[in-house]
Amino acid sequence: MVPSMSEKTTRKPRKTKAPQGTGEAGGATTHFGFRTVAEADKASLVRGVFDTVAGRYDLMNDLMSLGVHRLWKNAMVDWLRPRPDMRLVDVGGGTGDIAFRFLERGGRDVVVCDINREMLAVGRDRAIDKGLLEGLDWVCGDAEALPLPDASVDAYTIAFCIRNVTRIDAALRQARRVLRPGGRFLCLEFSHVVLPVLDQVYDTYSFRVLPWLGQAVAGDRDAYQYLVESIRRFPDQAAFAAMIEDAGLSRVAVRNLSGGIAAIHSAWRV
Repeated sequence: MVPSMSEKTTRKPRKTKAPQGTGEAGGATTHFGFRTVAEADKASLVRGVFDTVAGRYDLMNDLMSLGVHRLWKNAMVDWLRPRPDMRLVDVGGGTGDIAFRFLERGGRDVVVCDINREMLAVGRDRAIDKGLLEGLDWVCGDAEALPLPDASVDAYTIAFCIRNVTRIDAALRQARRVLRPGGRFLCLEFSHVVLPVLDQVYDTYSFRVLPWLGQAVAGDRDAYQYLVESIRRFPDQAAFAAMIEDAGLSRVAVRNLSGGIAAIHSAWRV
């Protein structure tokens, strides 16, 4: 998985909405991997997954991506270009990977917001081990209802998290709400492979190897089966770009990483 990168600015992408339906009792439903679940239940199901794997989450990321996730995260922070006067909120970044990179590249003020307390605990411990005791706030909060004032941050990042959100459109509207005019939105997420043959190899690796690794290393095959399925259910690059535009963000651009295994979406609040 070579971290090659291509970039394009999307213009008038096709419109889409997050998958949703109606349950037998009339309640809204959504997906949890390949399962259909009540919309009200998804957050607790996702929280359960990450409660289970929090202690070995970073190790599993290294094993699953052969370490390439570090290069992808570097690419996103490089594109952000941190400055000392920039205030960042990193959503779903409980273990601190993006926040630490932001501080190491010259940023000074970052809020890490994650719905999962176990992940935040791992991140705080890692920060102490690194001697990063200033410029970091750890906040337990929901991407769909961020505990931050309107127009209070210069940049919003979210890495490998948004596909786990129940209502992606609501999370994107929250991103726009908390960004100041001129603020930057960056999302790093698994996406849809755009190279022939690689897609078949990647599918085989994902569905056969990753759940096995989850069982062998984290002791939870089902959690990593869900993660693989959630990747397949996430909208492709153009569809997600359309959702970002629908949320009121502008100048949407996409960079494919490793042939589209992952992608960075960039946008601005104007």
